[in-house]
Amino acid sequence: MEYVVIEADAVSDPGLRADLLDTWIAATDAGGSVGFTAPAPVHLVADTLDLALERVAAGRDLLGVLHNGDRYVGMGLLVANSGQLSSHWRTVLRVMVHPKYQGGGAGRRLMDGLRSSAEHLGLEQLMLTIRDGGLDAFYTKLGYRVVGSHPRAVRVAPDDYRDEIMLVTDLRRS
Repeated sequence: MEYVVIEADAVSDPGLRADLLDTWIAATDAGGSVGFTAPAPVHLVADTLDLALERVAAGRDLLGVLHNGDRYVGMGLLVANSGQLSSHWRTVLRVMVHPKYQGGGAGRRLMDGLRSSAEHLGLEQLMLTIRDGGLDAFYTKLGYRVVGSHPRAVRVAPDDYRDEIMLVTDLRRS
């Protein structure tokens, strides 16, 4: 599996969009914490994907993907902050690997690629948030540290709240 940065002029590829939408729906339906709950609301996922691709096309955000030779099977965004005071870091968002391709190191390959892209951009730090429930161990192994939590920030059902955990990693020392 290969990590690839999608250039701004390539986001209009309908095959890319179709593969990423399929991955996002499959990840959601498998219980992934990628912005929606199962069953995936396809039209809302598609709208959110289109907005993300528009930001990439405009050069604001970076899209890193995993390609298995036949199709795109994973994605992650480095989302730019508004404002000059926070231009030295970005938020890692919408990290997902299609469930069919999980378990073989694809998630680590994707995160390593996003880190490399961030270093190439000259960034100093990355931040991401996750739902509580176990993924913090995965990100800790990648050099992230928990810096805070927002209790009950995520409501996955009327009586089911989860904490949102904030993690940060330093890319270079000043």
